[in-house]
Amino acid sequence: MHFYSAPFFLRPVAACVLVVAATAAPAARAAEPFAIEDIRVEGLQRTDPGTVFASLPFRASDTYTDDKGAAALRALFATGLFKDVRIEIDGKVVVVIVEERSIIANVSFVGLKEFDTDTLTKALKDSGIGEGLPFDRALVDRAEQEIKRQYLTKSLYGAEVSTTITPLERNRVNVVFTMNEGESAKIREIRIVGNKAFSESTLLGLMGRSTGGWLTWYTKTDRYSRSELNADLETIRAYYTNRGYLEFDIESTQVTISPDKQDIGITISVREGQPYTVTAVRLEGDYLGREDDFKRFVSIKPGDPYRSADVAATSKAFADLFGQFGYAFARTDARPEIDRAAGQVVVVLSADPQRRVYVRRINVAGNDRTRDEVVRREFRQLESAWYDGDRIKLSRDRVDRLGFFKEVNIETDEVPNSADQVDLTIKVVEKPTGNLLVGAGYSSSDKLSFTASIKQENVFGSGNYLGIEVNTSQSNRNLVLSTVDPYFTVDGISRAIDVFYRTSSPINSRGEEYKLVTPGAAIRFGVPFSDFDTVFFGAGFEQTRISGVVTNKSYKDYRELYGANSTALPLTIGWARDQRDSLLAPTRGRFQRVNLEWSVAGDVKYLRANLQFQQYIPITNRFTLGLNAELGWGKGLGDKPYPIFKNFYGGGLGSVRVFQQGSLGTVDVTNNYIGGNRRLNLNGELYVPVPGSGNDKTLRLFGFMDAGNVWGENEKIKADSLRASVGVGLSWISPVGPLKLSWGTPIKSDPKDRIEKFQFQIGTAF
Repeated sequence: MHFYSAPFFLRPVAACVLVVAATAAPAARAAEPFAIEDIRVEGLQRTDPGTVFASLPFRASDTYTDDKGAAALRALFATGLFKDVRIEIDGKVVVVIVEERSIIANVSFVGLKEFDTDTLTKALKDSGIGEGLPFDRALVDRAEQEIKRQYLTKSLYGAEVSTTITPLERNRVNVVFTMNEGESAKIREIRIVGNKAFSESTLLGLMGRSTGGWLTWYTKTDRYSRSELNADLETIRAYYTNRGYLEFDIESTQVTISPDKQDIGITISVREGQPYTVTAVRLEGDYLGREDDFKRFVSIKPGDPYRSADVAATSKAFADLFGQFGYAFARTDARPEIDRAAGQVVVVLSADPQRRVYVRRINVAGNDRTRDEVVRREFRQLESAWYDGDRIKLSRDRVDRLGFFKEVNIETDEVPNSADQVDLTIKVVEKPTGNLLVGAGYSSSDKLSFTASIKQENVFGSGNYLGIEVNTSQSNRNLVLSTVDPYFTVDGISRAIDVFYRTSSPINSRGEEYKLVTPGAAIRFGVPFSDFDTVFFGAGFEQTRISGVVTNKSYKDYRELYGANSTALPLTIGWARDQRDSLLAPTRGRFQRVNLEWSVAGDVKYLRANLQFQQYIPITNRFTLGLNAELGWGKGLGDKPYPIFKNFYGGGLGSVRVFQQGSLGTVDVTNNYIGGNRRLNLNGELYVPVPGSGNDKTLRLFGFMDAGNVWGENEKIKADSLRASVGVGLSWISPVGPLKLSWGTPIKSDPKDRIEKFQFQIGTAF
């Protein structure tokens, strides 16, 4: 909630002070100047006499004049502590008679629901209405009107606000604001008139405001908001101007409200004009002798309909290109030359580079928790260097990709009295960087499986990562402690350390209780080769112990070959490229990852590879298709078999849903699930908005189709051996974190498969 600053409210008061002072001045009888023998103050109850004496322009033994008396009145009124001030002369004694304003003892609210009490209290105090401040009826009345105005922004048109002033002893008052908020007015009808080229339903579908639906209790899209309506009007305007309607105009917007102030009707009158086709694009102005370079960035194509988005994209590209050459304040104006008779337009791009500048200073603002150096080390624009638009944009993107901030913006300010210097201010809005993730699945056989992790991506504002992962189910238990220093070296080489303790009880049907216990540690370094690409390499140590009575042939054979305890010293190398537009709700972009693990020493020698590919495709601005493919492969080295504890497993979250975690793959002669050395996962998800939620990407439905399996070393990979499932789900970025629910059914399975139809995952931030 926003309130006007104190000066806004106090302006009338200041005027009153001057008027009262002017009228009160005659109260001081015209007197001949005299030497003041004494000064007496009368009427004080709470105010310290020193406050009065400090405001007087004269002291004892000074010469009193009428001008000094008028100045004293103005000064005392200006303190805001007094309702009335008079000066009387008693011989050679100046008597100052005051009537104090009441002091506000308490400010309270009755019936307040829509706004936060603490926020409202602070806003009122900033405006001059708060505990311990002088009471001023004019300020209270203005605050009352401002609160009513704020209710209007919430579509509470029937809201009533009244103020009760209760006198207390010692000239104090209580101020009570009583709110009768009523019910929010709802949009019952939206009409668009004057449209011919596009249907009313098409245009209404572009708007965020709506006439209601079964989810509007959550989205609140049926509440009227002038700012939201203006945004919808601009969306409609962009829709037309991107389809050739250069002269499209919104002639009027009428908003009506019912007598009971509960129903709102909106009528939008538009004038479409005619569509125009671009016949030519002409460059005018100063292009620094690089017209050919600029022409490559022209998105406007002759023969295509006029599109305002292409014009804006071209102007921005020109500004960015000028920025590369150091011209921070370059302007490019697009001027259409219209031929209405022919329905054609020539787009003239006029450029003015203005002056070249360099960056004097780079400032960071808004980082209350994050250290300055964490932001600064991502900058590629340097201080005292020529302004470079590409480096500045790259710097902003790198800071944004840290994941520590909700918003990242860069402002360019001219340096006073300097024609060739600018200051850059990067303004950030911090977000919670801690994350608690909880996941669970349920099946009739294994009942409940549980996963949890806690991580902090920005420990103590240092930019370092610290995480603890716990994963427990009937068959697997993992405890992993991880830490990452993204700037282990000043060049941006990262260092990650993992310490883990894993126990695995392979799924079997004979009730055997044996475990694979694997403690170990690993260190990994990441070397960035571009803004999207990182190469990883590292080394680790693992010890695997098979405990319990083992009759399972596969594990029994492994223990006979390697012993109950075996060690491995794996080296790792990998590559990752992440070009997704979002980590929580991606709508476009690609993610690729390759990881290779090679055990070169110890009892066990093997090669293990994992490849992953993700692609997000925006079908429309509301529908998104997500594709994922993951391939795993492993092989033993030195004429020894691939170690069984390095097998891949399939099924469950992150694999083939509907099938229980780790239950896919090879089943040995004793009906034990032992995984395999090869794995394939294929996943497809179609995200759609929840009906009635508009285009809210925080709440989406999705349909999924998963396929995959795990194969042993001696098995052939066949299409008919794949397991597959389909289902639906709900994805919601809730106030407590990301929530994902899914329910599905197998479409290709085996009687031995363990089915887990319902799965969910929820996270919360702190």
